[in-house]
Amino acid sequence: MSEIQKVRIDKWLWAVRIYKTRSLSKKACEQKRVKIEDEAQKPSKTLQGGEIIDIRINHESRRYKVLKIIEKRVGAPIAITCYEDLTPEVEKSKKYMSAFHKIDKRERGSGRPTKKERREIDKYKDLDQ
Repeated sequence: MSEIQKVRIDKWLWAVRIYKTRSLSKKACEQKRVKIEDEAQKPSKTLQGGEIIDIRINHESRRYKVLKIIEKRVGAPIAITCYEDLTPEVEKSKKYMSAFHKIDKRERGSGRPTKKERREIDKYKDLDQ
């Protein structure tokens, strides 16, 4: 089996199981959540070994170094050998307890959000997506 030199970034993110589906990885690239050297990448960008990728998933920042280029989806034990997780410990230990939860959760009996509150909720949710 010959080793691949280049592969599309959306395909690689899917193959190493960072995203569940290829369409999700493509969408993340289109929404500028995938960056290399602080520059947003298109899904068709060809990825090479040694590059460092910054990804934003569910209000969390993750950083990976590409160790091996693969094109086809593989099992989790093999997938983790294809990249090195460079995510800072602070980000890893952070739980998904952000301002999003405070805005989205309402006190019992307070009723539906007003139009103004609804706009604030929608504005906050759109910031990260």
